[in-house]
Amino acid sequence: MKTAVVILNYNGEKLLRQYLPSVIKYAQNAECEIVVADNHSSDNSLKVLAEEFPQVRVITLDQNYGFAQGYNLALKQINSDYYILCNNDIELRSDAVSPLIHLLESKPNAAAAMPKIKSLRNPEMFEYAGAAGGFIDRYGYPFCRGRILDNVETDHHQYDTVKNNQIFWATGAFIAVRASVFNSLGGFDSSFFAHMEEIDLCWRIKNLGMDILYCPEAEAYHLGGATLQQGSPQKLYLNYRNCLKMMYQNLPPKRLVPTLWIRMIMDGASAAVYMCKLQFKSFFAVLKAHLAFYASLPKLIAQRKILKKTAKKYYHNEIFNGSIVYRSIIKKQKIFFEF
Repeated sequence: MKTAVVILNYNGEKLLRQYLPSVIKYAQNAECEIVVADNHSSDNSLKVLAEEFPQVRVITLDQNYGFAQGYNLALKQINSDYYILCNNDIELRSDAVSPLIHLLESKPNAAAAMPKIKSLRNPEMFEYAGAAGGFIDRYGYPFCRGRILDNVETDHHQYDTVKNNQIFWATGAFIAVRASVFNSLGGFDSSFFAHMEEIDLCWRIKNLGMDILYCPEAEAYHLGGATLQQGSPQKLYLNYRNCLKMMYQNLPPKRLVPTLWIRMIMDGASAAVYMCKLQFKSFFAVLKAHLAFYASLPKLIAQRKILKKTAKKYYHNEIFNGSIVYRSIIKKQKIFFEF
């Protein structure tokens, strides 16, 4: 059994210096190969790796392929039974690798797993991008145990003893995945570039009838927003566009048209709010996302036909059959246990 911890890096020399030592310390204890795949950085990342971390294997890519294709190309060069994809702004304070691998080894139907994700800025709190395991509502809005929309909970160990450790998606900030499953699915959808590609991958895994698990015995601390700040127009564009693409490719046939129609109305309302607040860059980011989605429909139609041939299960208990936007904003329900 081989495990590789793979860190995708782009212009992250400061992050590598600060956080890579902790990953090396605890991943080496778990007897993992540690690989940094550099997405054609223009800073001194490669120099830092060569001079300060000679024990780390480095894969250099010839351009910035983004998160999705960057990982796809790097992982093709790694021979391993398990991949652990780790952001360059992740800090480990204990062995988060062994519990994940042991969990996957004990659950043959599980394809991926994630640790508890805590905030580096506020270590007593969960971190936005993953918290204690990811879910989505029926309109494609992601949320987590420990994070509903922008409301992030303090970790009181309230999700350490949940009866069911099944989740819908595992965060790309730190995810363990069976290499055989990742490769059989063709990896991440490269057209996503960045953002929500891990949710799309996990949705495809779930449609195969396989499981995604949360492992509270493992913890990782995430800085977050190291590449694109929360709320940036580019991040908004990618999130809106990629969510529409993800839904089109993975929704059950009977729910496809009505769900997308309602989601488009909700996106329109969101764009109107940005306009009213004079946040014109955000408004145009939503508009641009929809135009890009419509332009990609021919390819999405072909991709959906391919995925339909392998799908074994379309309906999942981990998809909340309602709207978290309505429940959070209108009904003021901000905590996962209230859903």
